[in-house]
Amino acid sequence: MRVGVPVTILLAIVAITATTVTANEEDNITIDEGVLVLTKTNFVKATEDNEFVLVEFYAPWCGHCKALAPEYVKAAASLIEKGSDIKLGKVDATEETELAEEHGVRGYPTLKFFRSGKPVEYNGGRQADDIVNWLLKKTGPPAKAIGSVEDAKAFIEEKTVVIIGFFKDQESAAAKEFLSAASTTDDHPFGITSDDAVFTEYGVSGEGIVLFKDFDEKKNVYEGEIEESEIIKFVAANSLPLVVDFNHETASKIFGGEIKSHLLIFLSKEAGHYDAHIEACRGAAKAFKGQLLFVTINTDEEDHARILEFFGMKKEEVPGLRIIKLEEDMAKYKPAKYDLSESGLTSFVQSFLDGKLKQHLLSQELPEDWDKEGVKVLVSSNFDEVAFNKGVDVLVEFYAPWCGHCKQLAPIFDQLGDKFKDNDEILIAKMDATANELEHTKIQSFPTLKLYKKETNEVVEYNGERTLEGLSKFLETGGVYGQAAPDDEVVDYNGARTLEALSDFLEGKSAVEEDDEEVDEEGDVPAKDEL
Repeated sequence: MRVGVPVTILLAIVAITATTVTANEEDNITIDEGVLVLTKTNFVKATEDNEFVLVEFYAPWCGHCKALAPEYVKAAASLIEKGSDIKLGKVDATEETELAEEHGVRGYPTLKFFRSGKPVEYNGGRQADDIVNWLLKKTGPPAKAIGSVEDAKAFIEEKTVVIIGFFKDQESAAAKEFLSAASTTDDHPFGITSDDAVFTEYGVSGEGIVLFKDFDEKKNVYEGEIEESEIIKFVAANSLPLVVDFNHETASKIFGGEIKSHLLIFLSKEAGHYDAHIEACRGAAKAFKGQLLFVTINTDEEDHARILEFFGMKKEEVPGLRIIKLEEDMAKYKPAKYDLSESGLTSFVQSFLDGKLKQHLLSQELPEDWDKEGVKVLVSSNFDEVAFNKGVDVLVEFYAPWCGHCKQLAPIFDQLGDKFKDNDEILIAKMDATANELEHTKIQSFPTLKLYKKETNEVVEYNGERTLEGLSKFLETGGVYGQAAPDDEVVDYNGARTLEALSDFLEGKSAVEEDDEEVDEEGDVPAKDEL
């Protein structure tokens, strides 16, 4: 992959950095490194007077905002270098709280695109190229017109992945399907040509589509029916390497793409695992292109090492494997043994695709004294036996060791356990839901309190006050009391299903859409069953 920034963009960045000035004294809009600094007093005018404005709502302390900042500046410089009228703006949401609330900002960073003052959600990537590509797609033609071989070569050389449609009649039904796919695929630039010399140069006769890239087989020729949905699948299947290495740049492309099943290959570069296994991985990946992504994760990196915890893996297990399937809930699959040969990888993936694998659920060992205290300790292995006992009402707290609200609730829950420890009809229990998973129950936030009712096994969630009195009434009324949810206590997880978000999650941070950090003064932390 290409690295670095074109000299023209670097010069633009230098020029911008050297001139942090007020763009317009009357409007009072300051430009900081090419980015409009927006406040409540100038926001409406800035977004209405400029036809296209991408606005970042950020917090100075937010790690993801800090990572985005230099890319945002590069994107601004790139747009200036291209002579574009598109503006980038930013709002410090910790200072401009009313403005952030007005625009429904729940996490940092939140990016919104304003077209003549009307906002739409930004769903592009967070690298400079991704930002620019997304904006150009939204503000211009979906595919660039290519009129000569020189144009085509320059277009192909410009980006890591480009797609060119070859259509003598650009009004044909097939050309319109291609342009529709181009308009909805934001990650990569599309071009379109009717030039005979370009057709000849790239060996295309009749209508055709070619994806050009600077890795693996260098180009892919589309061979199916020219339909929008199939073109999108073709691009998704071929625009990433056969084996993708997970990092901040590739995370959104891996986990936000069309392909939702991934083989995660945990390797240590320091131990030589990449050199030993990467060719076998590439060989196996060829057979599953478009069905499943092969993703390597370097466990030497501190952030990536924490991902092992999520999968219940130990450092000694590296090199190791997991398959994940990202749908409404994330399903995880573990092989019977770690075989990283080409045939071993092929067999593991094929068994998954054939539906022969059972989900892998995390579980702790059952402590010998699990029932010694008033609050009983549950793990995956004894959960069903205890919670679904039809002779007793069982209240279970699903908690996370690092969750602030869980820590606040702990002494109250212990008091509740002591209060009902001699009651033959009520049992109080807790389970660490970060280390124990249940096939039938998915936890969305911490702490979650569920009552498993005797006789019927009906499950009632408690959303009342987290007090000894409130919990006692809930139990004494058979789950009737306490169904009104306080607005400020439970925060559902709406996070991106990425390992980048997971890294923050395992550090005890909350996560919201697009890997963002939660705006939550109360400190509730989301559950880990969705990435």
